[in-house]
Amino acid sequence: MPDSPPPDRPPLHGPFAGVVGYELSDWTEDRAVVTLQIDDRHMNRSGILHGGVMATLIDSACGFAGCYRAPPQAKRRAMTLSLHSQFLGAVLPGATLTAEATKTGGGKQIFFSSCEVRDQDGNLVGRGDGTFRYRSER
Repeated sequence: MPDSPPPDRPPLHGPFAGVVGYELSDWTEDRAVVTLQIDDRHMNRSGILHGGVMATLIDSACGFAGCYRAPPQAKRRAMTLSLHSQFLGAVLPGATLTAEATKTGGGKQIFFSSCEVRDQDGNLVGRGDGTFRYRSER
């Protein structure tokens, strides 16, 4: 588990990231990389990766891509307005998936991101695009 953030900064991940098991492995301006080691809990009843796991990786990476702020700036938050995903290949337990997303545009309140998901061999197994709205900080 990562160190706790300072009291004036909210945690990087919510509880759902821990349930799924993904990690934010790289995060810079307009780009994010999320990784996940696939195991049996991620499988559907056919024994391949559940589509919801793939959609989660796409959604998370795309959202992070639009929310980066260099410290000490306050973290930026967003919510998904629309998500489009494509499942391009079967993924089996033991695979490592890397979702790399890029912010592709937007303005003060709305942004757009696209993502590619590849396995440990570099095979494209999924992709997606999302539309996100920045949340106001309270």
